[in-house]
Amino acid sequence: MLKRIKYSNKPLSSLTTPRPYIAPASPALARRSNPAQRQHVWALASALFLVAVPVFFQAPLVRVLPWVSLGMTGIWWGLGWKMMQAPRTKFWGDLLIGFSWTWLAGSIYWGWLRSQPLLHMPIEGFALPIVAVCLFFNWSRIGSYFYLGSVLGTALTDLYFYSARLVPSWVALMKADTQDVPIILHQAVDQVQTPANLVRAAALLGILLLLGLAPLRIRQSEWWAFGGAVLSTIVVDSLFWVAASFA
Repeated sequence: MLKRIKYSNKPLSSLTTPRPYIAPASPALARRSNPAQRQHVWALASALFLVAVPVFFQAPLVRVLPWVSLGMTGIWWGLGWKMMQAPRTKFWGDLLIGFSWTWLAGSIYWGWLRSQPLLHMPIEGFALPIVAVCLFFNWSRIGSYFYLGSVLGTALTDLYFYSARLVPSWVALMKADTQDVPIILHQAVDQVQTPANLVRAAALLGILLLLGLAPLRIRQSEWWAFGGAVLSTIVVDSLFWVAASFA
């Protein structure tokens, strides 16, 4: 008996030429090959570093050599501008320009006006109009968002200082002699440990965590820089708290 032969309408080449095997990419390899994701992580890590670490470098510098700290602003800004001209370093230059605004504000306030708490936020936020112009023209977005996150974290910390009535300790600390600093710090720590101020501190922590972590859901590097700057406020405040407790 003759068997019925089924014919295929596929071209002969598809029947005779073997198809190459393509192995599926592993998740780890996919992550390593995603430059956008890497840039997000770098924006977060760099923002954490640029707020937390320089605080402990700039703080003693402005007390001894405030003009040197002020002059370093031009170095940061010029280096950032130069790096933004090259595609390979544009990201780092962008971030460095935003950092230069925070450095300049810190140099001015902590160098000459540190005993004037009412002037803290006006000076820290002096670059807000500049940043608004940068964002309007879509320039230095990463650095601008980093600056905005830094200012927001600073504003919330200042709000806690006022609500916890720690401003007098702030002023006394800025004017105190070296031997009186531990006494003032211990008094401030005791005042923070009241039930009402502990609740305020917990609320501050919750708000900072919310504002720092929520932007990480947005897949844009500028938002990760913003979130990192806000989260770094927690690191700085915690380190100051530890230093005051053991002074």
